[in-house]
Formats: sequence, C-alpha cells, structure tokens
Amino acid sequence: MPEQPATDPQVSIDLPDPALKRPTLSHPADPAGLHALMAATPARIGVGRAGPRYTTAAQLLFQADHAMTQDTLLREVAPSLLAELALFSVATQVCGGKQEYLLRPDLGRKLSENAKEEIRARCPQRPAVQLVVGDGLSAAAVEANLRQILPVIRHGVLSAGLSFGVPFFVSHCRVGVMNDIGELLQPDVLILLIGERPGLGRAESLSAYMAWRPQAGDTDAQRDVLCNIFAGGTNPLEAGAYIVQLAQTMRAHQASGVALKLAT
Repeated sequence: MPEQPATDPQVSIDLPDPALKRPTLSHPADPAGLHALMAATPARIGVGRAGPRYTTAAQLLFQADHAMTQDTLLREVAPSLLAELALFSVATQVCGGKQEYLLRPDLGRKLSENAKEEIRARCPQRPAVQLVVGDGLSAAAVEANLRQILPVIRHGVLSAGLSFGVPFFVSHCRVGVMNDIGELLQPDVLILLIGERPGLGRAESLSAYMAWRPQAGDTDAQRDVLCNIFAGGTNPLEAGAYIVQLAQTMRAHQASGVALKLAT
C-alpha cells in the first residue's frame, strides 16, 4: 500500500463561500455606504468589473446563486415535514416529474382524479377557512416557513370562532389549482401557501394566495396575495396574523381580489 502523505494542520484548502455577499468593487468612494446598500437589497450591486467583464468573484457568486435556484426548483418538499405537521399529500395532473411540471403549468392547475377522491374523503365541506400548502417553484420556501406560519393561521382562525378545514399538501402545484379545490370543498375563504419562483440567491420566499369561494374560471383578479414571506422579508408570524385578518375581511364583504378592493 502506498504511503499516505502527511497532513499539515496549518494548511487549509477551504475557500470562502462564494454565495456570501461581499463587495468586489475596487476602491469604492464610500465603503460604508456600499456595505449599507448591499445589506438593504438582494440586488446584484457592488460587483465591480475587470475591463468589460465581471470579476472572477462576481462570476463565482452568480454561479453559486444559480446553483441554489436550480436546487430548489428540482427537489421535493421533505416528507418528514409534512408528517410532522400532519398534512396528507395529493398531486396535480403532472405525471412526468419536475421537468413536466416546469414545461406544463396547465397540468399543475388541475387536481388528479385520485387527489379529488382523497380530498373528498378527508376534508369537510364548506369550512369557513380552508388552508392548502403547495410546493410551487420552491421547496425551500415551504420548508423554511411552514412550521411558523401554519400554527399562527390555525390558532387565529379558531380563536375568531371560525371553522378550519383539514389542511393538506399539493405536489407539483400552481396557483390555479385553487379553483379545483374551491369547487370540491366550497370553503368561504381558501388560503394557498406556495413557494415563490426563486431568484438568484433567494429561495425561501413564500406566498399566500387567498380567494373568496373560488370556482372554475376564476383568475388572479379574484385573488389576493401576500408575498415575500420569509425571515428577511415579511416575517412568517406577522404574515400569519395578517392572513387571518384578511380572511375575516373577505367574509365580511363576501369578496376578494378586485371586488374586495372596490368594497373597502
């Protein structure tokens, strides 16, 4: 057996994480101001240049952020999280995995026949509020926020004296699936928590779409949305409280989307 080379404890081959935001602009006029700007926005600023090109550091950061986006687009929500929160899982009409899901958004707006049967069997009809979780375009967003926001919504709805339907998870989900669920369960207010499209370096942002008695043919004009729900944006605990308040407003005016704006 060949002799193994000795390891020098003083030598490290680890490199700095390129995904960490740091200014790469040479000789900024106001270094403190640049740091403050970079801390206040996820936009790609302060990267500098080498001639007409990005610097090597900026290019590495772009590649690292792009890899993060690809990872969250292509992976699934952890089954252990769904089990922990007692969410049963159903699917849309997407049968060919994530590639088909990305290429056929129309299939992600329709429940499979098996999903419809399971939802009918497990969920009560006509609850005041029905909550659904969808993976959307970011599994990371669901995993980062669901433990915090779901209990807040459940507690708020029940504390308001409203019935709360059995929540469940929809895989390969698009926002338009709300129409199918509305037709099946006929809730007063339907809430869909769904992972937002990830940006470069930002994968944990969740959205809450809400609608008053959704039905076939409804569009975004009949829906309200609270977006950018994550620890660095709209805090999930605050978002949960606002969602409950908005649900009560929808019930008071029997409207959502544009109609609710006109009513209030």
